[in-house]
Amino acid sequence: MVTTYFSYSYITHDLKQSLTRVEQQPDVAREAAYYKANIGKVKTIDDFMKDYRLYHYAMKAYGLEDMAYAKAFMKQVLESDLNDSKSFVNKLVDKRYREFAAAFSFAGGTTPVAQSEHQTDEMIGLYTATKKSQVDALADDSKYYSAHIGSITSADQLLNDDRLRDYVYSAYGIDQSKWPPDTISQVLRSDPSDPTSYVNTTFASQLNGLKAQLAQAQSDVSAANSKIADYTTQLSQPGANVTQLKVQILVEKHHLESYATNISSLSDQIATINGFVDLAGAFEFSPDGSLPPGVPAQTAANVTITKQRFDDSKAAVYSAASPLNEAFAIRQFRTALLTVNSVDAFISTPDVYVFALGAVGLDPKEVSQATIKAVLESDLSDPKSYVHTLKDDRYVQLARAFNFDAKGNLTTPLVAQDAADVLEITRDYVISAVKSASTASPQQQAAVRAQATKDATDYQEAIAGIDSVSDLLANRPMVDFILLAKGLDPRKVSTDFLKKIFASDLNDPKSFANTQSDPRFADIAASFNFDSKGNVARLPMMGPQQQDQFRETQTNYLQQSLEQQQGDTNPGVRLALYFQRKAGDITSAYDILADKALSEVFRTTFNLPDQMAAMPIDQQAKFVDKFMKIKDLSDPAKVAKLLNRFSAMYDIKNSESTGQAQSPLLNLFQGSRSGLSGMSASTYLAIAKLRTR
Repeated sequence: MVTTYFSYSYITHDLKQSLTRVEQQPDVAREAAYYKANIGKVKTIDDFMKDYRLYHYAMKAYGLEDMAYAKAFMKQVLESDLNDSKSFVNKLVDKRYREFAAAFSFAGGTTPVAQSEHQTDEMIGLYTATKKSQVDALADDSKYYSAHIGSITSADQLLNDDRLRDYVYSAYGIDQSKWPPDTISQVLRSDPSDPTSYVNTTFASQLNGLKAQLAQAQSDVSAANSKIADYTTQLSQPGANVTQLKVQILVEKHHLESYATNISSLSDQIATINGFVDLAGAFEFSPDGSLPPGVPAQTAANVTITKQRFDDSKAAVYSAASPLNEAFAIRQFRTALLTVNSVDAFISTPDVYVFALGAVGLDPKEVSQATIKAVLESDLSDPKSYVHTLKDDRYVQLARAFNFDAKGNLTTPLVAQDAADVLEITRDYVISAVKSASTASPQQQAAVRAQATKDATDYQEAIAGIDSVSDLLANRPMVDFILLAKGLDPRKVSTDFLKKIFASDLNDPKSFANTQSDPRFADIAASFNFDSKGNVARLPMMGPQQQDQFRETQTNYLQQSLEQQQGDTNPGVRLALYFQRKAGDITSAYDILADKALSEVFRTTFNLPDQMAAMPIDQQAKFVDKFMKIKDLSDPAKVAKLLNRFSAMYDIKNSESTGQAQSPLLNLFQGSRSGLSGMSASTYLAIAKLRTR
């Protein structure tokens, strides 16, 4: 007869290989293949529950086979909000239900939104930084001008210095796209006081005519407005020819539009000529473009005037960066953002459109809306998509800041980890930290929990800023947080090793991550949304499951199958395997005492009588703390040592029944295969519904 000790040792010596043997069994392989082929077709909870094989596969994976009949109850579990402490599943005592709910995204999926809170905060921060940098850049331009204008010796030298030229053009309102350098050079060489100079004969001579035209256009506007008012009054008079009057009103309105365009054009021409005249007077260049001996390009007074004109030309930049206007723009952005539900809505909402483009340093006047639409509908994970063809990081920043799909509709935020994965890893970290302080004083335990909770909050904030594997691995505190949450020692895990893990193809059973003896590394990689190039991407879901949820379900199914098969031969082996699987989730003595199987392992290991279960729970907890350290259950080596002792003690205690397939110990698992449970299914349902105190 094979002993419990030998069987358990044989299985756990290479647990991965033991699970592989189970995986290769025809019935297990068949159900796994069916689940993989069909879970992606599921769209609703009802779809899921109607498919007997899918539903029962998942229920078995989480040890809930005995509750498969209670579909109404399980539907409430799947509909629960895991983030709500008052939700149905979070009020259940049995943790298996929460684990089951967390394996699906029926109720907890991320809602499509134009921007997440993190994205909005990032954009506002970027807007503030951009406005400040623009003001700083203007100050640098003025410093550069002051430092270099004194060394200029000719008009052409001035125009050949890009920064000086741009500064002067801005100060005097010159549009580089309309005026060639030769023209401006001639203006700089002109003497405004000389009627025969270039600036006077070519430009200033036009001023009187242009001003007369402007005055006439303004007079025409007044006349047209008077006629419209008169025609409008006549409309209400008896016997008025309404049709004719309306036609005349439309004609005058058409004239008004023409006059307004003419006035704008004439005003621009006059402003440009005045700017040329002022420009000519601001410099001391001779007609040949040189400077007289000992004469600077500008007098001190003209340098001051030029700098003042430059600042005046940038008034909009200074105004936007003022605290009052910046705060107003931010408020308007936050409010208007709530109405954005598509790319078209984004483009047609000025308080969002102008703010967003300004945040990344784009000028709405210089970029077409068609370009912005194409950018926002681009696939950031595709290097050939439109946004990447522009070769401008500002457009990439804009695309990353919003969540639109290829059709311009809202989609989910692009995040390194989904909310459910972040929630799980932070929860596991806090559990691990609390467990490590299980023997400390209550005050020390409270301090540890508080610090762990703060670390978890910091992680939640930091993970939102991770855009690639490189970003993650460069932040070693975050990496250590993840490893500790998974019960791994950060000191034994190098960054180079993790690079190989994240570079692995998780769909390839022979990949580096999948061939590791410890499956937790592959689980870590699966919990992130990184594509094959290590960048954050929107990975496709398998129906209601993300890739890590699917992997966990299949792994759990294998584990449950292994445990059940071993339990058919030797219930002691099943007890040991169960304890090994649950050890990482145990945070206190009460977790052991609340689980009949775990408490049986404890009593058997330390040769304590079954009658101990009748003692008050607090006294039982003292026994647990006396015989074992809860924090040791985070150490696989110590757990293995504990279970080796259990196996030996189990053989002694059950020497007469070891190997009998129908051992009463199977009742501890409440499983449908034991067939010996003393409680009815309805009783189990009532227990599951108990609320935590």
